[in-house]
Amino acid sequence: MLAERRHQLILRALRSGGPAAVTDLSEQLGVSPATVRRDLLKLEEEGLLTRVHGGAVADEGDQPFAEVAEVRVPEKDAIAAKAASMIQDGQSVLLDIGTTAYRLARQLHGRRITVITSNLVVYEELVDDEDIELVLLGGMVRREYRSLVGFLTEDNLRQLHADWLFLGTSGIRPGGQVMDTTVVEVPVKRAMIKAGERVVLLADRAKFPGTGMAKVCGPEELDVVVTNAPVDAATRSSLEEAGVQVVVA
Repeated sequence: MLAERRHQLILRALRSGGPAAVTDLSEQLGVSPATVRRDLLKLEEEGLLTRVHGGAVADEGDQPFAEVAEVRVPEKDAIAAKAASMIQDGQSVLLDIGTTAYRLARQLHGRRITVITSNLVVYEELVDDEDIELVLLGGMVRREYRSLVGFLTEDNLRQLHADWLFLGTSGIRPGGQVMDTTVVEVPVKRAMIKAGERVVLLADRAKFPGTGMAKVCGPEELDVVVTNAPVDAATRSSLEEAGVQVVVA
């Protein structure tokens, strides 16, 4: 069995059944405990689970796209509508992975703009819209999360510049740091920030403080935060001190 397939099955088992022991996972997958331990170490490095004594537990902050897409949809749509109103015809827009970026893509139909993305769901949403110039970044496919990652994605971004970047996040710390649960996505997000003229963070109320073990950027690299709820005093202070505009949808 390929490692990628084992990783998918391990995460599925942990999400459906809760914490699991190495011995149980070994029996389910038909591989040695040593192989399972190596898989758990790799998945922990990617921020997908937390190893505990004798086994592991899934990180609920990094659920597959299909699961997250059904959560807080009206809130995400309000944020998306506010973000879409910032874009002018003729501009270029870089859309990050994630479900809020997808909801934003749904607001862009019929606009004469250029959309650049590593988000496969955004691509599928806009591919038939002839008014939009659509650029799909290259890279390795993360099937469950509907995204493209890796050095090819990062190299593509180094050759591009966009008027706007709309960035997703797993969590925002009180100091204004933008966090992510998945280590493999972080280099792509950082490359997107360098490619964007103005960086807009899309964050619903669950992202304060949210989750995430890997730092994407500090508040000084953001221009705007669009959210659907009042931001706590400490986080708002950190953002405003860095010159970030907080917009409540």
